[in-house]
Amino acid sequence: MDHTAHDHAAHDHAHHHTAHGHGHGRGHGAGGASWPMAVKATLHCLTGCAIGEILGMVIGTALGWGNVPTMVLAIALAFVFGYSLTLFAVLRAGLDLRAAIKVALAADTVSIAVMELVDNAIIAVTPGAMDAHLSEGLFWYALLGGFAVAFALTTPVNKWMIGRGKGHAVVHAFH
Repeated sequence: MDHTAHDHAAHDHAHHHTAHGHGHGRGHGAGGASWPMAVKATLHCLTGCAIGEILGMVIGTALGWGNVPTMVLAIALAFVFGYSLTLFAVLRAGLDLRAAIKVALAADTVSIAVMELVDNAIIAVTPGAMDAHLSEGLFWYALLGGFAVAFALTTPVNKWMIGRGKGHAVVHAFH
C-alpha cells in the first residue's frame, strides 16, 4: 500500500472532520466542544497516565531507586501508556503505524504533559509523599489526589483544544 497516499487521505479526512464536523466552530466560548467530550478525552488521558505512573512508581520503589529516577521513569511510562491507548485505537481504525503515531502525538501530548505536571507537582509538595512507601496510605492519597486535581485542571484544557480542532479532536476523525 502506498503509505504516502494513505497519510494524505488520513490527513484530509481528519482536516475535513475537524474543520466541518462536531460543531467545532470558533468564537463560541471554548470553541463549541462539549464538556462530556472533554471529560471523555481527559479520562482517556488519565487512564494511560495512571497506568504508566503507578507502574513507574512501583518499579522504581521495588528497585530501591531514589525519588528523581523513580519520578522520571513514572513520567516516561505515563507518556508511553497515554500515547499507546490512542495509538492502538487509531491502528484498529485502519491507519498505518506512521500516521497513527502522528495522530497519537497530536492528540495526547499537551493533555499528558498538563496531567503529569499537575500530578507530580501535587506529589512533590505533599509533605512526606516523596518518601512514602507503596504500603503507606500517604503514598496512595498523594498519588490519587494528584490525579484528581490533574483531571480537574486538564479537562478545561482538553475542552479548549478540542474546540479548536486540536488534541483529541484529531482522534474523532477515526471513530
